[in-house]
Amino acid sequence: MYVKFGIALLSLLLSFEISAVTFRSSIDDAKWELEASKFSCRLSQVIPSFGNAEFEREAGEDLRFTLKPTENIHFSAGAKLVAEAAPWQPGISPRFIGSYKPEELTGYLQVKPKQAKNMLAALYKGMMPTFTSPEWYGTNESLRVAVSAVNFQSAYDDYVLCTTGLLPVNFRQVARTAVLFPSAQWRLSDASRERLDLIALYVKNDDSVKGIYIDGHSDSQGRRLMNRDMSKRRAEEVTAYLISIGLDPNMITTRYHGERYPVVPNNSKKNRDRNRRVTIRLEKE
Repeated sequence: MYVKFGIALLSLLLSFEISAVTFRSSIDDAKWELEASKFSCRLSQVIPSFGNAEFEREAGEDLRFTLKPTENIHFSAGAKLVAEAAPWQPGISPRFIGSYKPEELTGYLQVKPKQAKNMLAALYKGMMPTFTSPEWYGTNESLRVAVSAVNFQSAYDDYVLCTTGLLPVNFRQVARTAVLFPSAQWRLSDASRERLDLIALYVKNDDSVKGIYIDGHSDSQGRRLMNRDMSKRRAEEVTAYLISIGLDPNMITTRYHGERYPVVPNNSKKNRDRNRRVTIRLEKE
């Protein structure tokens, strides 16, 4: 059954290729470029007269792939992605990876992490992930866009080395954080310290972070002055810990508000648990 399916798919692809408008790099022109940092690893290829193919692994995130046409009307009918054998790989059957709809504004095709990893594996084996669409520019012409495996293996080795140096979190994941506290408590739990460790690690590596705002809060149980004092202790506990692990105290602004700014009404135990918090907000220049 699988053999028949592979033969049928191969026949369909061959007939599609003969009649389709095709974009791909030639063997001489195919290049992979790596942009590497602690914050992201981006491996990309220019597809002449079409756009860019881009793998990206951001700190704290999974791999993603984006096909970026220079115009947003190439894939109005959607596209299928198949890993095809290169011309020098006779006898290897194509492998279907997935179907995609373009982003509405950009026309980009986004490939999910698991399927993006399948693309990497195919490229490493010398195969060509190829997007096909039955319509090009809204005409009766079909479209093929192939990602070339030429020179991929050496670029992939550099990409893997880059991923080993990524931070465990990115800015979005630490820019707004809430540390919760039990009733009438201000001491940090082990889990809260681990979260603050990640925030501090990120700040130490990103020079564009210029300010850290720490705000203490309480629920509405008890007297207001006691709640205000409790929110002050919580905020100061967080501030003291961040300074103790190496953050510059001049970056930190510490405030406390008691019960004045609940995130949810204080009308249930679950809600009160959410309101007993210290928020940590990072600001960039």
